[in-house]
Amino acid sequence: MVDTRHLLRALTPEVCVAPQMTPQAMADLAALGFKAVINNRPDFEEGPQQPTSVQIEAAARAAGLEYAYLPVQPAFQSPQEIARMAELLAALPRPLVAFCRSGARSTKLFAAASAAR
Repeated sequence: MVDTRHLLRALTPEVCVAPQMTPQAMADLAALGFKAVINNRPDFEEGPQQPTSVQIEAAARAAGLEYAYLPVQPAFQSPQEIARMAELLAALPRPLVAFCRSGARSTKLFAAASAAR
């Protein structure tokens, strides 16, 4: 098991953000009590060494986590992407983790989606 606690940053008591998560980290998130994961990072943004959404989703589901893939660009999140994030935040069980390359994009997306609700 990978210890991911040091990577997590709480935005609320039930929503955390993190930098890139690996398939191996999904079991650790489940063991920490998380119920869902939102992946905000496009596949291959960092190249072929970056785990794909399909790989992370398989590991998340095997660990009993719900999984959503909402890839967004770092510099701009569209109104449609913000609305979709708001839908996911409303629908997915908590606590949950959203991740991207550093956590900053997921943080901005969370703030915009929360303001839109």
